[in-house]
Amino acid sequence: MEINRKESVLYHYTDYIAFNGIMRDRELRVNNVRNMNDAAEMHLFISGIFRAVENQLEQEKAEKKLEKFKKLEEELSKKYFDYAAYAACFSTYRDDASQWERYANRGKGVCLGIDRSILEAMTGGAITLQKVYYQDDVESHPLVKKLHDLTLSEEVFSENNPILKAALAECWRNSASFKHPSFSSEHEVRLVVMPYDAESFDVKPRFHVARDRIKKYYPLDLDDMCRKAGSSLEELIVEIIVGPESTQSLPILRDYLNDLSLPKLSKRIFLSDCPLRSKM
Repeated sequence: MEINRKESVLYHYTDYIAFNGIMRDRELRVNNVRNMNDAAEMHLFISGIFRAVENQLEQEKAEKKLEKFKKLEEELSKKYFDYAAYAACFSTYRDDASQWERYANRGKGVCLGIDRSILEAMTGGAITLQKVYYQDDVESHPLVKKLHDLTLSEEVFSENNPILKAALAECWRNSASFKHPSFSSEHEVRLVVMPYDAESFDVKPRFHVARDRIKKYYPLDLDDMCRKAGSSLEELIVEIIVGPESTQSLPILRDYLNDLSLPKLSKRIFLSDCPLRSKM
């Protein structure tokens, strides 16, 4: 298994239906984070941040500030928890067995190598690129110091304080990139969208009806985002890796990409070297 050490390329493992959406429709779907994380994990992150700040205030014997600060957690839950975050998932690991198995139709799918610098240039406003945080203990997270320092100001507890609102929104945004440590081997990075949190985000949601439920997602226009970043889809995608269990014909895949006017990508197709094998 080859591992990307420089992290200049991010890898998106998926199936051929989603692959077609990216290539033919030029869309990247960001899905509800609650379908990826247990909602309890997101609450665990936020409550962990608040507990760490409260512990510091207790040690400082700042009882009045502690009482006011505890009310902030209630405000955060009321205001933000009903708002969903949406994300697309990437890994810094190339040709990784566990991710072929989990996210690419048990190795029958495909993996896209994405230029990280171009992806970062496509962010802004409601869209951020975040490294997933895995630690159970969040006391060392930068948000702990940020919130603690805010408590030094008497005005921070004002309901309309923009600095406080921004800090609370940042807590919720970061909770979208928090997972249980058992997933740490994935080395995940997420493109996170908070559609309620930016006036400039004008993408309309869509709905996918599955057998067991209706899913809401946002389709990001890759051509438009690449253009604004001074790039193109053929520059954004640096390679296409066909899964270790895929039966995909490479000549047909090349013809497919040429038919979509993506001739450069048709020359960047590779077969997985991962020794993943179907269970008999």
